[in-house]
Amino acid sequence: MVKFAIIKTGGKQYRVAAGDKVKVEKLAGEAGERVVFDNVLLAVDGEKVDIGMSTVTGAKVEAKVLRQMRDEKKIIFRYHAKTRYRKKKGHRQPLTEIEIVKV
Repeated sequence: MVKFAIIKTGGKQYRVAAGDKVKVEKLAGEAGERVVFDNVLLAVDGEKVDIGMSTVTGAKVEAKVLRQMRDEKKIIFRYHAKTRYRKKKGHRQPLTEIEIVKV
């Protein structure tokens, strides 16, 4: 029996099922704390599919925070030809790794 949901957090959408480990935009909370996502866009339970017009009413996804982390470094390089203009900058996005407990 397939049971999964599509949740929205941090301006992005994620397909999650129980037991999945997902890296999402930074959430408040320490390792081991529980997080509840109420912003469920789609919920599938076997043959039953609930599609929300904005969100599915009454649907929740529970997760456990595994760790707070930072993504690998992304290089931002700006360059203008023929003007000796070069700027190099790095960025590491803060992320939270969660494990889905219950859909």
